[in-house]
Amino acid sequence: MQPSRHQAVSLSRDCPAVLIPEGSPITLTEGTEVHITQALGGSVTVLVHGNLARIAAGDADAVGLSPDAGSARIDGLNLQEAVWEVLRTCYDPEIPINIVELGLVYGVQLKRLGQSSTAAHVVGADASTPTGPVAGEIRGPGDMRAEVVMTLTAPGCGMGDVLVDDVRQKLLSLPGVVEAAVELTFDPPWHQGMMSEAARLQTGLY
Repeated sequence: MQPSRHQAVSLSRDCPAVLIPEGSPITLTEGTEVHITQALGGSVTVLVHGNLARIAAGDADAVGLSPDAGSARIDGLNLQEAVWEVLRTCYDPEIPINIVELGLVYGVQLKRLGQSSTAAHVVGADASTPTGPVAGEIRGPGDMRAEVVMTLTAPGCGMGDVLVDDVRQKLLSLPGVVEAAVELTFDPPWHQGMMSEAARLQTGLY
């Protein structure tokens, strides 16, 4: 049986992690007791010695979870749909809402290498639809470059590099995506009005 949220777990091995919110790397030693506070998108947030820490998906086995538990289900989707699906598996480690629903994704471009891009600018748009707001049709694998422009809920968040790398690696996991770039911007600054209706309901902002 896999551990559940808030359950105390002893680490089965030494495990790299990142302190939240400063973003400092640490090593949690085998046998350390941690409390799982969030396990979404493959990564795990744990409470250890009074501090929050993020364990990457590749090390989730240290707390008894499958590294593939947060993988996107992309069977039958075209590439533009698959991009939005993997973005929905990326989470702020302190907020149990994915970055699309939070309104952190400002724009997406899909470029067939050597050709023009298929793009969308989504600030203020509802990005919660099944296909997302990317225009055009790109179907099947090919040599593609995926570019994402995104922001954070707070400019000083030390987890920015961690979240950006998570987005980049998940884009590169898509069949046909051979290059991925993620740009972090704070123009315009994020505000709660950018959240989807579902996210506002979940956080009690309605």
